[in-house]
Amino acid sequence: MRSAKDFFRPLAVGAPQPLREIPFRPSRMIHFFDPGNEKMAAKVPDLAPKVDVLLGNLEDAVRADRKEASRAGLVAVARATDFGDTQLWTRVNSLDSPWGLDDLLTLVTEIGDKLDVIMVPKVEGAEDIHYVDRLLAQLEAKAGLTRPILVHAILETARGVANVEEIAGASPRMQGMSLGPADLAASRRMKTTRVGGGHPGYLVRTDPVGDDLTAGRQTYQQDLWHYTVARMVDACAAHGILPYYGPFGDIRDVVACEDQFRNAFLLGCVGAWSLHPAQIDIARRVFSPAPDEVAWARKVIAAMGDGTGAVMIDGKMQDDATVKQCRVVAELADALAAKDPELAKAYAEATDD
Repeated sequence: MRSAKDFFRPLAVGAPQPLREIPFRPSRMIHFFDPGNEKMAAKVPDLAPKVDVLLGNLEDAVRADRKEASRAGLVAVARATDFGDTQLWTRVNSLDSPWGLDDLLTLVTEIGDKLDVIMVPKVEGAEDIHYVDRLLAQLEAKAGLTRPILVHAILETARGVANVEEIAGASPRMQGMSLGPADLAASRRMKTTRVGGGHPGYLVRTDPVGDDLTAGRQTYQQDLWHYTVARMVDACAAHGILPYYGPFGDIRDVVACEDQFRNAFLLGCVGAWSLHPAQIDIARRVFSPAPDEVAWARKVIAAMGDGTGAVMIDGKMQDDATVKQCRVVAELADALAAKDPELAKAYAEATDD
């Protein structure tokens, strides 16, 4: 067992000092692109200012015979692009694949100074994070990097969900976690072929009226992912890292996508994956607090003074607990406004009304 005193020491001689706190940077949408697709890669410079995170995807959506081309494409894109304040992430291939090791060896040594976060798929336990943690430290030292590259785990297996708390606390590099609903559904033997979202067969039904068991009974579709997202959010909050909803696969159904993203936002997620440009604006809208909610939060904070006691505002009691809730909304709004001028203007106007 490692001593707690050693937890924040570099795992390799010459590696950068581990972070003691994960910085919060706006990451409402993690926008995926295939760096091996020349047309898609060419759009990166124009796309970067429109998103919080750009992620060069090397894993599931890339065919086996295109893995090396995508890896080389990501190196080329990273070297050629000024990302400004947009984060550059990558999703490497899984640790049990033939490509995962080469992904790490190449990317850290060649563009490690550009990479903010490495997303690791199919994480099943702390041992997976420990392996990546030590390897990254060695590669950072070799490349002469001055800041650590952070790690993001995808929950895609039943074992990973069962071990979610230990994964969240496995390393100071842990930046956050995402729900991976498609692989997780297969791992659990769930009977759905959808990528995220609900299912019309997963429902509750109102009680019967009289002897007729069919007449007048309403049904309500339920959320297949509520338990897992809530458990992931708790694990992340307990360890000071960030939770995300993963992909919503039905690109055409922008209404259901927005609903699923909003459920995740209300439960505590800070962002979601966007697989198509149509989902970028959805994520930006959903994972940014509404101006009227920000104005209300600031009003409560101002009225509460030192944050103790209780006050009545517009007929509603506000106390120590509610002011903490309001600070969550107000602090998120401040962080997003610093990046998004239009949002800053909307928040200022709502507060002044």
